[in-house]
Amino acid sequence: MSLKSIDISKIHYFKLNNELNIPVNNTIPLQRDQEALAAFFKENVIPNTKIAPDIIQHLYDLVQADYLEADVLQQYNETFIAKLYQQLQDQHFQFKSFMAAYKFYNQYALKTNDGAYYLENYEIRILLNALYFGNGDEKLTQQLAWEMIHQRYQPATPSFLNAGRKHRGELVSCFLLQVSDDMNSIGRTINSALQLSRIGGGVGITLSNLREAGAPIKGIKGASSGVLPVMKLLEDSFSYSNQLGQRQGAGAVYLNVFHPDVLDFLSAKKENADEKIRVKTLSLGLIVPDKYYELVRQDAIMYLFSPYDVEREYQKPFSYVDITQEYDNLVHNSQITKYPIQARDLELEISRLQQESGYPYILNIDTVNQSNPIAGKIIMSNLCSEIQQIQEPSILNNQQEYQKLGTDVSCNLGSTNIPNLMQSPDFGKSVRAMTRALTFVSDHSHIDTVPTIKHGNDLSHAIGLGAMGLHTFLATQQIEYGSSEALEFTSVYFMLLNYWTLVESNQIARERKQTFHNFKQSKYADGSYFTKYTQQSFAPKNPRVQELFNNIFIPQPADWELLQHKVQATGLYNQNRLAVAPTGSISYINDTSASLQPITWLVEERQEKKNGKLYFPAPKMSNETIPYYKSAYDTDMRRVIDTYAAAQQHVDQGMSLTLFLRSSIPENMYEWKTADEEGKQTTRDLTILRNYAYYKGIKSLYYVRTFTDDADEVGVNECESCSI
Repeated sequence: MSLKSIDISKIHYFKLNNELNIPVNNTIPLQRDQEALAAFFKENVIPNTKIAPDIIQHLYDLVQADYLEADVLQQYNETFIAKLYQQLQDQHFQFKSFMAAYKFYNQYALKTNDGAYYLENYEIRILLNALYFGNGDEKLTQQLAWEMIHQRYQPATPSFLNAGRKHRGELVSCFLLQVSDDMNSIGRTINSALQLSRIGGGVGITLSNLREAGAPIKGIKGASSGVLPVMKLLEDSFSYSNQLGQRQGAGAVYLNVFHPDVLDFLSAKKENADEKIRVKTLSLGLIVPDKYYELVRQDAIMYLFSPYDVEREYQKPFSYVDITQEYDNLVHNSQITKYPIQARDLELEISRLQQESGYPYILNIDTVNQSNPIAGKIIMSNLCSEIQQIQEPSILNNQQEYQKLGTDVSCNLGSTNIPNLMQSPDFGKSVRAMTRALTFVSDHSHIDTVPTIKHGNDLSHAIGLGAMGLHTFLATQQIEYGSSEALEFTSVYFMLLNYWTLVESNQIARERKQTFHNFKQSKYADGSYFTKYTQQSFAPKNPRVQELFNNIFIPQPADWELLQHKVQATGLYNQNRLAVAPTGSISYINDTSASLQPITWLVEERQEKKNGKLYFPAPKMSNETIPYYKSAYDTDMRRVIDTYAAAQQHVDQGMSLTLFLRSSIPENMYEWKTADEEGKQTTRDLTILRNYAYYKGIKSLYYVRTFTDDADEVGVNECESCSI
């Protein structure tokens, strides 16, 4: 028997899993999920797994068969490897749900080249990750193995999947590219998009620097076609370069709201858009300066500015001009072509499109840069809106060679599992090990095919550690999502992630006698970054939250001051350290809720490509936790925004914040709803929530997901590239 010869009609696990969706005496039959899990192992995993009894023999057989890299094993003594594997087995790890096991064995476990047999179990995948990221350091390898087998740490999907494999994609999750306003840059960017999509990871690209449709080219008026044709070229590139058909190419394009093509940009995503301009698979994001919110608030005329003219006047690309600061100067500069529109008309278009498609993402660019501790300017974000790092523009000649090599961004991601990390015997030690693992990914990422990506990564050593499972943790502690206790817990948790990643990044800098590029020009070097921590305590004040952190060290202002002195003296190795990605399907394997958001359903329905619908019960659901497991669609989104804001104050990059709304909004959820709206979701609801997020200091908004009256979900699109 093999995986390819399984007779679907004779297996029981899909049927048992589907019975989760059929209430029995008005209760969810959770036992069916455990029965499906047992059946999956009996009927699928056990008869189709080929693992030799001797782990060393098995691993070297895989090396001989060209499945694994020999170098990974050769860094270690065989006795150490065998002992570590035995220790992992002694933890008696068990998947907690059918979906967890199904996802692991279908998406992550190494299989024979013909896909007929599994060649590893969960413990072997953990072992290889630990050996790989430990890089020969037995103590660190042991610690990483412990963090992963106890599911306190989860590497991003590309890292977890590819670690140790001979034939693999890159370890990084996604990339950020910028385009300059010339044909050489456009051509080079399309080539870069092809290359990056081929090796793995979604690609975010900002088009803000491109001149608008109708702008002159070499003095010929009306010659420019604007950003839409470039969007179509990029979409086709991603569709073509799709890892041999293994996944749909993924890309996102960003545009500044003050770009003259902004209305056409938004229209390209509409369902009724002309096929010549419509983009079906490309994600859209808007870069929004503070000035936009001011103009909307005033119901004022808003001027859009020609990027070509702005670059001529300011001698730098449009993305690098502070629109909020320069707005009045731009309006009054007769050398700059400008286009008036009503600000609220654009606001209405944004809300309409979010209702229809879930797009665009929103990047509050001034909020991002005001809290940026690094010298330089952040101009865009990524496919999932959580990566926010400085970039430098390049200058190309007519051979598309770099006269000046700028910097772009690669994303090195991983996530903490909140419920499990809170049970760690040493919270700080756990986070420090995770920081080391992510730093390994950054150090060993060499994307030579796109020099700006490699250059940016080499200078920054940037990483992004995040978190998942907040709702699960709160439910198990019988704390209501979005309550004052929940917000204080979130703040303290992320303060601890911030503190310990700083501690470890400083330790790495001391060991290697190396810092990230331009550290001396950062707010870390002058000490100003630490002011908010040295002048106030972020220790929990609520007795319930104090109880949660009872056995965990909480740094006080004196501890922060000591850390400040160390950082100022010897620096930081990692330019960026924290980012909260959408954790996607891997949260199922970790038996926890996704990211920091509320669960969507008590029993979530997933559409699997070949096997129809599968069901996943909320993690750790019981009679005690059900009252605290309210669906995101029945939750006031201001509670979600408040939750992310509590974390954001400690996160140097961004977070993927999804808004969840029903097309018919529950009564009394939002006080601004009027009787004549009859509870229907309106564009005004989205405008109010976007503005609320802005005033709460939220840096970016990801999708808007709408649950319709006919039980459909608009705006559902899991980012497989950046999902942890």
